[in-house]
Amino acid sequence: MKRLDDFRLRFGKREIVPLVIGGMGVDISTAELALEAARLGGIGHISDAMIKTVSDRRFDTQYVKDKLKLYKYNVANPDKSAVQFDLGRLAEATRMHVATTMAAKRGDGLIFINCMEKLTMGAPRETLRTRLTTALDAGIDGITLAAGLHLGSFALIEDHPRFRDAKLGIIVSSLRALQLFLRKSARTNRLPDFVVIEGPLAGGHLGFGLDWAQYDLATIVAEIRTWLAAEKLDIPLIPAGGIFTGSDAVAFMEAGAAAVQVATRFTVVRECGLPAKVQQEYFKATERDIEVNTISPTGYPMRMLRNSPAIGSGIRPNCEAYGYLLDANGNCTYVAAYNREVAAHPGVRKVAVRDKTCLCTHMRNFDLWTCGHLTYKLKDTTVRHADGSYEILSAEHVFHDYQFSTDNKIQLPTV
Repeated sequence: MKRLDDFRLRFGKREIVPLVIGGMGVDISTAELALEAARLGGIGHISDAMIKTVSDRRFDTQYVKDKLKLYKYNVANPDKSAVQFDLGRLAEATRMHVATTMAAKRGDGLIFINCMEKLTMGAPRETLRTRLTTALDAGIDGITLAAGLHLGSFALIEDHPRFRDAKLGIIVSSLRALQLFLRKSARTNRLPDFVVIEGPLAGGHLGFGLDWAQYDLATIVAEIRTWLAAEKLDIPLIPAGGIFTGSDAVAFMEAGAAAVQVATRFTVVRECGLPAKVQQEYFKATERDIEVNTISPTGYPMRMLRNSPAIGSGIRPNCEAYGYLLDANGNCTYVAAYNREVAAHPGVRKVAVRDKTCLCTHMRNFDLWTCGHLTYKLKDTTVRHADGSYEILSAEHVFHDYQFSTDNKIQLPTV
């Protein structure tokens, strides 16, 4: 019976353990988690989501405080069009996070950065170009283009000296999305080095509507693989979403996948950025505790634990400090929803906003508990202590369980 370790992801002459840890923001996929993946011969992701907050935590910078100070005059103003990101400081924060991580890398694996197109940051094109080019400057092994179609992203960096050197890939959830990307980026004469195909059971933002349950990852992967073969395109495919055991991974590898991407089981490891008390919420979750809703201001459905403190919270928008989802005109659907509720309830000290959430503030505070559909199975991957708490795992333990397990078995930790 085959194990995941019997396969290898090949980039040219380089062979990688075909296990990719997804890029969970905001610093949930930490540098430490990515470094462990690389040390063990796989691929780890860091994320540039809310990169200034990440920098402030890791390097004692004051990017958030300085931005708030600059725009404090606008806090009570419902019009956020004045709020802009200083591209130089954005580049500084990105460079610091990426370069420090890459300098610490050991082992034969790779470290990629996850870049979300939906982080529009008041100037979608300019801020995305800064994030992408700076990550390349700082030595990142590869970039995964996420949360959006990224139709113009290759063009933003085609003049960069590492454009054809670094590994560049995109996350899609359908053949149509991949076709649109390839058609738009064709003039750069550069195919993606890999395509992550994210299915309906994934965590966080989904590339599906509320009818997500009608779709199946294996079917989507097969459809894309058939089309690529017909077009004579050789692009490694990396399925993601709901791959919970090494046997799940092997099934995709035997069907022609080049690697698999996983995340849910790494949310409860010591190297993950989630606070320990939140990790216990993930362990305790039942299937009924997991929902897909539309409260994200990005416009994408999002999967999370239904007891997340962010749901229904009516906190005042903190765009002057954060503002990562402001569009080119300074708009955010949470800001609009909050102002609507304030206007509808004059004199109320704290309003409730049910239809949207302040993604920036709640992700920063770890109060939005995004998760994969199979999070309710996490309790079966560890041991429970006498006090009712669950043993937090190590990234190495989970990585090796994927790499070497068979028969859908999960190796429990020894304590």
